[in-house]
Amino acid sequence: MTPRLLRTATAAALLLGAAACSSSGGDPLAASTTPAAASSGKTVVIGSANFPENELLASIYSQALKAKGVKVEEKFNIGSREVLYGQLKSGALTVLPEYNGALLTYLDAKNPALTGGTEAVNAALVTKLPAELALLDSAAAQDNDSLSVTPETAAKYNLKSIADLAGKSAEFVIGGPPEFKNRSEPLLKDAYGLTFKEWKPTGETTANAIKDGTIQVGNVFTTDPKIVTLKLVPLTDPKNVFSTQNITPLVNKAGVDATATAALNKISAKLDTAGLAELMKRVSVDKADPSAVAKDWLKANGLI
Repeated sequence: MTPRLLRTATAAALLLGAAACSSSGGDPLAASTTPAAASSGKTVVIGSANFPENELLASIYSQALKAKGVKVEEKFNIGSREVLYGQLKSGALTVLPEYNGALLTYLDAKNPALTGGTEAVNAALVTKLPAELALLDSAAAQDNDSLSVTPETAAKYNLKSIADLAGKSAEFVIGGPPEFKNRSEPLLKDAYGLTFKEWKPTGETTANAIKDGTIQVGNVFTTDPKIVTLKLVPLTDPKNVFSTQNITPLVNKAGVDATATAALNKISAKLDTAGLAELMKRVSVDKADPSAVAKDWLKANGLI
């Protein structure tokens, strides 16, 4: 399980027992025991995980569908994939913003397609998803793990990809979330031959630690606003050690029609990683309301 997957996969028992709270208060799954499509024949129920980026994406989906005349119910900030996936399969939820690599890891953690890129991951998902569910078009946007450096380090050592660290990594201190050392460092060693000078568990301060020189290389999520604000350089991952994590609508097929499907696919066609990172800067750094940020993006891209 990568840090990306870990962030959306907290203990199911805790979530089922106490965690689910919608952004408007109360239980976001209340009155959701009947499949959404069957309850009215019209309502699309959009859910989200319990972190800001996923709620932002869900709001983008919701507002785009409303603009097309689709009746929408929002159930945001529900919890982890353990809860969300079951609700989607049952039909209590209709649409979720998903991360394709994390979803495949959830369904089959040892699937060889996890190192194969977007098309390979999505092809594998088609064979793993139950008949009730369907994957729509993936966006270019990813919220992935990265190894990031400062522009100065990138220029000095001619670093563009993780492969460029080969033969140089022994000079660098690396940092990241605590789980990174055991889960990702061995993969980097196997794939790229990297052995670092020292490891530091920098957690949420990783981006700042790169900037101030405490570490030279750090594991930062690609949509972390600090990549933009601190002007960090994420290195590309040609061997896909960090599985692709494209933003992808996952739907209950019985609950979406051609209008909804087309609207969601148009969002995917417009959404890229740099754009998502800028949106997250507005949400996380500028403290803008996610629904307002979503509306601005949809208007700017001609989707509402």
